[in-house]
Amino acid sequence: SGEILARAPQFKEALVVCDIPVDDRDPGRGDGYVPVCGPAAERRPIPPPTHAPPLDAIAEVYAALVTGTRDYALKSGFRKAIVALSGGIDSSLVATIAADALGAENVLGISMPSRYSSEGSVEDAQALAAGLGIRLASSSIEPVFSAYLDTLEPMFRGAEPDVTEENLQARVRGNIVMALSNKFGYLALTTGNKSEYATGYATLYGDMSGGFAVIKDVPKTMAYDLCRYRNTLSAAIPESVIDKPPSAELRPDQLDADSLPRYEVLDPILKAYVEDDLPYGGIVALGYPPETVRQVISLVDRAEYKRRQAPPGVKITERNFGRDRRMPIINRYRPY
Repeated sequence: SGEILARAPQFKEALVVCDIPVDDRDPGRGDGYVPVCGPAAERRPIPPPTHAPPLDAIAEVYAALVTGTRDYALKSGFRKAIVALSGGIDSSLVATIAADALGAENVLGISMPSRYSSEGSVEDAQALAAGLGIRLASSSIEPVFSAYLDTLEPMFRGAEPDVTEENLQARVRGNIVMALSNKFGYLALTTGNKSEYATGYATLYGDMSGGFAVIKDVPKTMAYDLCRYRNTLSAAIPESVIDKPPSAELRPDQLDADSLPRYEVLDPILKAYVEDDLPYGGIVALGYPPETVRQVISLVDRAEYKRRQAPPGVKITERNFGRDRRMPIINRYRPY
């Protein structure tokens, strides 16, 4: 009849006993036989079954991320994890999930400021680590970055600085994280979200380097919701991290909005294209500017080769990259 008799808690181990009322007669005999289970006076009543309330959408996603991260780490033989802390929303969320999954004592945050890192971002990383109780190491990438620039100067001579120099910084950080992972046995957790992986706004062999991509299926706008939800459980992520505009801080005064549509516009378009399989015309019909839709679709199609090289991660949407959405790396078809 659709009546819920019992419900176990989500993402927790539990034993739930539920007494289901059935007809005493054995339908297989047909002779009026009634099974004897002992005198009625000896029967003990079964306790009322558990009715654990279902989690709301954001709480459910957060619990799934914690459970997925814990299971992947422990079943892979890792007890500790390392996260590069930039002071931004994504790395703060990943570090918090890691602390909840493995215990704060088993998480190392590594701050790697550059010439473009703001003082506020460094302080936010420190405040996050202190609030979570995780260890925090710090190593400026400036000496290594400068050495790269000096080495490449004869070959780069005459060329204007561009995204190449930005990616060099991300790759220096990726090398440091992987060196610590190799030396001490940490599981390296990447911090890229679904919006970034979808559009290719991530650096191969840089911030994509690692063993597990915790939030690779989490859209950027949902990352903010998850941080706000986690802070309702206990103070974890500084409000300054949530309030500041997102930036990779790889060049002066850089903002994500310089390269991508605002996430409030980008994420619905990505959902329509990646998860709902809407074509260009169908997305434009939803009211989004044609030029923005063309830009987003182009970015998604061109970034397939990056996603093929990304670590695995937790699936929390109906269609994730890697398992559900399987597209060719390259083709000449253009839907607009």
